[in-house]
Formats: sequence, structure tokens, C-alpha cells
Amino acid sequence: MNSAQQQAILSIALLAAFADGDNDEREREHIRALAESLGQGSGMDLTRLYQDVLFKRITLADACSKLDDQAARQFAFEMAVCVCDADGRTSEAERAFLADLKARLQLADADSLAFQQEADAIADAGQYAAPPAAAAAKQQAAPTASSNAQDEAELDRSILNYAILNGALELLPQSWASVAIIPLQIKMVYGIGKRYGYELDQGHIREFLSTVGIGLTSQYLEQFGRKLIGGLFGKAAGKWGKTLGGAGTGMAFSFASTYALGQIAKRYYAGGRQMSTALLQQSFQGMLGPAKEMQSQYLPQIRQRAGTLDAAEIMNLVKGR
Repeated sequence: MNSAQQQAILSIALLAAFADGDNDEREREHIRALAESLGQGSGMDLTRLYQDVLFKRITLADACSKLDDQAARQFAFEMAVCVCDADGRTSEAERAFLADLKARLQLADADSLAFQQEADAIADAGQYAAPPAAAAAKQQAAPTASSNAQDEAELDRSILNYAILNGALELLPQSWASVAIIPLQIKMVYGIGKRYGYELDQGHIREFLSTVGIGLTSQYLEQFGRKLIGGLFGKAAGKWGKTLGGAGTGMAFSFASTYALGQIAKRYYAGGRQMSTALLQQSFQGMLGPAKEMQSQYLPQIRQRAGTLDAAEIMNLVKGR
């Protein structure tokens, strides 16, 4: 994949991220910082690309015109679907964007429709990763000191299992599997909060993820962008897919971000939600490094977990069954 194709696909992914016009300032800042980070050493001015998309100096027609390869067009569409689904089921504006994109890319095959339906189904199931409780998190009776000591190891095992599962999702050949990562992180945080006496709704959990430094849309863009810029997507049998290196890059990111999120959530709710925004962000960033180093230690378990996953199980896991 040449640099012109890379930039075109990144442009389409960014256009998808802004398609519903619903991103708040914090999410836009996550995406801006991501573009700046991805651009370093890549030879591409991705900060300028981000600005061009944000201020509508690049159109969807411009980006699509640079993709003259059927496999690259299909790949761009799949990435756009995943970006739109990253923060939940697609909105009406996002569906209109994807329909326009599909027409411009001249994709009318059953594979494209099936991919979109599978990704939408995972995103839709993710809306129920945590019960729709009250608008604000409700504090319940705090656990006893004895139960804290007894359950600490079990909670750590649960966080590690979520990290292994999300790392495994990145090893699967189906791109839509990555859409399950955020719902599973939401489910994990919900369980941690409940363990410490808080009944959390999805709005609170999504706010917590964003405060820590994990934007919903930008998290998926980061996984996708690092693999694309690094040339870690390979072409085989007329289709773009993950190379082993590409899967490893995504796996390391998904494992580390999930593990770090779980550990910070544990500290936050165990401490009565007293950590400041700055401390939450600093603690999360400080945990990412050790978590990335842990990934190689658990690589056999991640690969083994990937070997047992199929679409039905992923759906059931997201739904909490």
C-alpha cells in the first residue's frame, strides 16, 4: 500500500469519525493528539490531514478518487464502518455517510453488506454491556475490609482475563472483531465499580474512559492507524488483511490499554472516586508501559484464547452471557 492510499484511507477514517458531528471537544483533542503522534517519523503530515478533514478541506469524493484498487476500497469501507461503530450503533448521519461512501467506492457485493451487519450487531449488543441505571452513578454500601482482602486477587484475575480477551480479538482475521473491545472494556469497568459499591450506567463509564484518556472513537483510530502507517496490513488473495506483525501491534495496544484501564478503575472506585482528572490520566499513562511489557508474557494465553473465539461467542461475551 503506497502513501497516497494510506492517506486516502486515513482521510476516510477521519471523515467517518466526524460524520455524526457529535464529537465533543475532548474527543476531538484525543483525535488531534493521535494524528500528531502517528505523524511522527511516518513521513506524513497527519496533523495537517486532521485539520483538512476537520475544516472540510478534504471531501469524501477527493479521498475515494485516490483508491483505484478494489481491495483497498473494500478495506477503506470496513475501517469506516468500524470507526462509526466504535462509540455504539451507528447514528442516522453515520448510516448516511456509509451509504454515500459505499456508493462512491462502488461496493455492492454481499461481503460489504455482511461485514456492516456483523459490525453493527456487535456495536448494538455493546449498548447493553452495562445496565441502563440512573443518569448518575449510585453509591451503595461499601464492601467490608475482609471481602476486600479476599476478592483482590480475583479482581486482578478478571482484569487480566479481559486484557487477554481483547488482545485475542486483534488476532482474529475479521476486522469487525475489534468493535467488541470497547463494549468489553465498559463491561469490565462496570464490574469493578459494582465490586466497590457503585452501580454505574453507560454514560458514567464512557465519561470515565474519556477522562482517563481513552476516547471511544480515537481508541479504534489509534489501533487502526498505527497498523496502517506501519505498513502492517498486507494484501493477500485480492484483499487487505492483518499481517502477523500488524496483529501483534494491535494485540499489544488492546491488551495494554484494557489492563491499564482495569487497574486504574480499581484504584479509582476503591478510593471512593477521589482521584482528580490529572491524576487519573497520569496514572493511566504510567500503567501503560508495564502493561505493554506484560503482553509478551501472556502471548501464549492470548493466542490460545484467539483460537477458541467465534462470532457467536464474541456476541455472547459482549452481551454479558
